[in-house]
Amino acid sequence: MTEGTTSTAAEGSDTLTRLEQEGEIAADYLEGLLDIADLDGDIDMDVEADRAAVSIISESARELQKLVGRDGEVLEALQELTRLAVHRETGDRSRLMLDIAGFRAKKREVLAELGAKAADEVKQTGEPVRLDPMTPFERKVVHDAVAAAGLRSESEGEEPQRFVVVLPA
Repeated sequence: MTEGTTSTAAEGSDTLTRLEQEGEIAADYLEGLLDIADLDGDIDMDVEADRAAVSIISESARELQKLVGRDGEVLEALQELTRLAVHRETGDRSRLMLDIAGFRAKKREVLAELGAKAADEVKQTGEPVRLDPMTPFERKVVHDAVAAAGLRSESEGEEPQRFVVVLPA
C-alpha cells in the first residue's frame, strides 16, 4: 500500500469516528430532551452520505408527533438545537440529520417522486419547471431526484422562499 492510500484510509477512518462521535453527542442531548419532555423514544444512530444521522423512534409514533410539529417545523428547530449541542462539544460545525418518527424518511419518498415527476414534465415540454419554496433538506432531495433522472436543477430565491427550478438537459 502506498503512502497516499494509507493517508486516504486514515482520513476516512477519522471522518467516520468523528461522525460517530457527533451521533453519540446528539443522542445524549436528545435523550435528555426526551426525559425533560417525559416522552418515550429510542435513539438510532447511523452515518449516511458523510453525515451523522440520528433518529428518534417509538412504538407510539403519535406521541412523537409533538416533536415533529406542523410540516416538520419543530423537527427543524430540534435539529438546529442538536447541531448546536454537537458544535458546543466538538467545536466543529455539524451537518447532522435528525429524523423523528420516520417523518423525514416519508418526506424523502414524496419529494423524490415530486422531483422525478418534474423531470418528466421538463423532458416532455422542454420548458423549465419551478417548484414551490422548500427547506434546504427538501431541495436537496429534489435536486438528487432530478439528477438521477438525467437533468439538472438549481435553487433560486431567498430563504424562506427559496425554490427549485428543474431545467432541460
